[in-house]
Amino acid sequence: MSFEALPDGWRVWNEEPSGRAILVYRPDVFGGDDLPPECLPTIYLTNGARNARPGSGQYATKEWHVVLFLEPEIEAVSETHESREAGATAAVDVAERFVTGDVDYRGAYQVPREAYFERLDEYVGGA
Repeated sequence: MSFEALPDGWRVWNEEPSGRAILVYRPDVFGGDDLPPECLPTIYLTNGARNARPGSGQYATKEWHVVLFLEPEIEAVSETHESREAGATAAVDVAERFVTGDVDYRGAYQVPREAYFERLDEYVGGA
């Protein structure tokens, strides 16, 4: 499956022959003073192991994981699917939910970043 159905703002950053893919949201606006590059919303589609052990992600599993990261350690959505095709469909769905404001990105943070949230609201959910 390809990612032609991605909603506006989302881009395929990388799609590997092994099936793993990385999708990013609005790379054109992250990196400035108000939308820092480390906050670039990123969806990973991978069949790598999800163990916390260093290096475990390099080992393929039979499950496909879709994870929306808001920062390297901030996960807003984490789902598991039985096939790459189902995972790719789910990744597009997560991207759509994010754009329409149906992902609670504020709730994913333990320490609120209010100035950042206010700026991100201008791009997400039609606010």
